[in-house]
Amino acid sequence: MSSTTPAAAAAHFRASLAFHTDVSDVAAALASGGPAFVLVDSRSTESWDQGHIPGAVHLPTALIPEQAGQLLDRSVPVVTYCWGPGCNGATRAALALAELGYQVREMLGGFEYWVREGFEFETWQGRERRPADPLTVPVNTDDCGC
Repeated sequence: MSSTTPAAAAAHFRASLAFHTDVSDVAAALASGGPAFVLVDSRSTESWDQGHIPGAVHLPTALIPEQAGQLLDRSVPVVTYCWGPGCNGATRAALALAELGYQVREMLGGFEYWVREGFEFETWQGRERRPADPLTVPVNTDDCGC
C-alpha cells in the first residue's frame, strides 16, 4: 500500500466534502422548509415508482442532456441520488449536470439509506416510512457524533 502525505489526504477529503452530502443532512435541509437546492432522483421510472424522496425531481441520467434545462434552474444547486452505495448512478448524473454548468453534489447512501434511516418516502401508492435500521442511525439520540 502506498502512503500519502497528510496534506494530500487533507486536500482529498476537503474536496470530497465539497462534492458530497449525506441523507441526514439532506433530510434536515428539507425539514427546514426551504432547502437551497433541488434534489434529483436519477433512476428509471420503474425505480421512481417503487419509491422516491418526497419533493425530488425525477430526471433519469440518460435524459439529463435533453431535459435538465427544462426542469432545473442553473442558479440553484442540485443534489443527485440513485439507489445506494453500491450504485454509481448519482455520480454519473452529477457528472452530466456539472458538464452542463450546474452546481452539483452527490447524496451518499442514496435511496437505500434514506429508507434505512427511517425517513418518509413516496411510492405510486402513497407515502410510507419504515422503522430506522439501528445499524445506520443512532439509538435514543438524534446526534451520531459524526
